[in-house]
Amino acid sequence: MGGLVSHHNPKKDGDAHGRSISSRNDSVGHNKRTPSSSSSSYFPNMSGQPSLGHSSGSSQSTGSALQKKLSIKKKYAFIPDNFSSLEQVTKSLREAGLESSNLIVGIDFTKSNEWTGKISFNNRSLHAIGNTPNPYEKAISIIGKTLAPFDDDNLIPCFGFGDATTHDQEVFNFHSDHSPCHGFEEVLACYKKIAPNLRLSGPTSYAPVIEAAMDIVERSGGQYHVLVIIADGQVTRSVNTADGELSPQEEKTIKSIVDASSYPLSIILVGVGDGPWDDMKKFDDRIPAREFDNFQFVNFTAIMSKNTTTSEKETEFALAALMEIPSQFKAAHEFGIIGHTTGRAKKIVPRPPPVPYVHRPLPPDHQSSNASSTTLDERTQACPICLTNAKDLAFGCGHMTCRECGSRVSSCPICRQPITNRLRLFA
Repeated sequence: MGGLVSHHNPKKDGDAHGRSISSRNDSVGHNKRTPSSSSSSYFPNMSGQPSLGHSSGSSQSTGSALQKKLSIKKKYAFIPDNFSSLEQVTKSLREAGLESSNLIVGIDFTKSNEWTGKISFNNRSLHAIGNTPNPYEKAISIIGKTLAPFDDDNLIPCFGFGDATTHDQEVFNFHSDHSPCHGFEEVLACYKKIAPNLRLSGPTSYAPVIEAAMDIVERSGGQYHVLVIIADGQVTRSVNTADGELSPQEEKTIKSIVDASSYPLSIILVGVGDGPWDDMKKFDDRIPAREFDNFQFVNFTAIMSKNTTTSEKETEFALAALMEIPSQFKAAHEFGIIGHTTGRAKKIVPRPPPVPYVHRPLPPDHQSSNASSTTLDERTQACPICLTNAKDLAFGCGHMTCRECGSRVSSCPICRQPITNRLRLFA
């Protein structure tokens, strides 16, 4: 993934997870810090003051350094979208010293992709592979056209999450040897090979892929990276989650975004499908306690559905995606986190790509056995959306899901009929 800025040394081939360390003795050596831990401060009512690394200077100099850091943090707490053309963004990037960045891609393989294309993709799964490119294929292609020029070496680590092998806990790499993809052409080719061979699952959490990105940044020696997450929906929120509270998936996602602000890492969430995207807009602007505003949401569907030319749509998407990058890079530079490591990033070992899933019917002479009956019963009692929770919610059409998944759909995932009523089941 390309050299970081114009005054960096050209980077050499690194391991499959990261990049080699670039020399930065000129601008960040006097501003090294130990980023504050955010594990207890990502709630609005729990935000604390940032901590500084130990200093050998006097308490007066420590106070001055703290005031400077607080000033920088306030400056970049919220980054507005203040550009009107792609040329303005590109110029600002150059002025900030960012000649190129390192891209990372994450793809959402949760079960909701099967029905969030009802309006935007003719009621087909958003991951359907056929003669017509699906929204993920389109997004990958356009990202390749618009963002790839900012990635010199064209090495792009790619991860999937939310399928039946990773759920909301892990990620899988697009390559079994954990190597990056060489350019967006290979990203697209790998995606088209992987998508038909896995089982969509859930719940939805962006924490695993953000943690994987932080690990890559750490392994690179603190080079600036941009994580692009392409996803179809919001983070899972259970019906049992009260107003003002967070679901486990929301909690982990918010914590990971807060933690990521201690690294030179920008996060762009590209929303495909029908949405809804209300919570993602809140994530973009209202996550508290970060070192800097490091998260940008882009509604890909809304941009691509406009009555403009293809070129105009692609330009608008690039503008929306890159809008906050200049200020985010400046923030990382002023905080002194570029070219430095924290020593706290979780070591992530991605799973290999899922093997093709083939349904194998049980032989007739085994179907009556106790073991086979138990397995079949467990399979039929599992929610068809997440494939893990038991069915405890029935729709008017007669089909069932778990309460957590059933609360988030407007049409039955089995028969596609609109859901008119829901009946909670008790064991």
